[in-house]
Amino acid sequence: MKSLARLTGALYLVVAILGGFAQLYVRARVFVPGDAARTAENVVAQATMFRLGFLADLVQVTCFLGVALLLHHILRQTSAALARAMLVLMAVAVSMICLNLLNHLAALLVATQPAYADAFGGTGGSQALVLLLLDMHRYGYLLAQMFFGLWMLPAGLLVRRSGLFPKPLGLVLIAGAAGYLADLFAQFTVPALAGTLAPFVLTTATVAEVWLLVYLLTIGVRTPRPAPATV
Repeated sequence: MKSLARLTGALYLVVAILGGFAQLYVRARVFVPGDAARTAENVVAQATMFRLGFLADLVQVTCFLGVALLLHHILRQTSAALARAMLVLMAVAVSMICLNLLNHLAALLVATQPAYADAFGGTGGSQALVLLLLDMHRYGYLLAQMFFGLWMLPAGLLVRRSGLFPKPLGLVLIAGAAGYLADLFAQFTVPALAGTLAPFVLTTATVAEVWLLVYLLTIGVRTPRPAPATV
């Protein structure tokens, strides 16, 4: 079980590294909110890096599905129902991210293929479309955040009950889920304040995920096996 948990931690680390590269480095470098011309020019100038960002996201979301399957296997003896709920929520998040990657790819195609400029009434039209597609990707990421938050609720309950992890980690996972959801609703209801609120509401989620990742990678799980399955 410890080796399986460490494999889960290794996959989770890949998710963190590649997801951070794609979202916090690649798209952050090319996307200029409200400026279609600069955004499209950045995509063209850094097209290779933009493609790498797409591939990084594709790999990391596949690894996240692996994390979901392995966590389900590790925790299902604690509660089959909660483990299934966790797996389903994680699978929904993976599906949404994969579909949302089409917006990333479409922005690249529109920015780099001249035929699209002609089809959309010239350079200005195609640049506006690139910005729209990247805006759609950003909002798609936010929508997927609902399920990236929700899976931490059953995960937190399972962690607390299983005896395989420190019980406080379960509480932090549950609080992290609330933080993700709070950020999501702030982004859509009070966008002017969302940037100010984000560091506060997302701190617990970050701590929870880093703690879980590090624990899986270094400790694996505690020696005592979980109690018999309950529904």
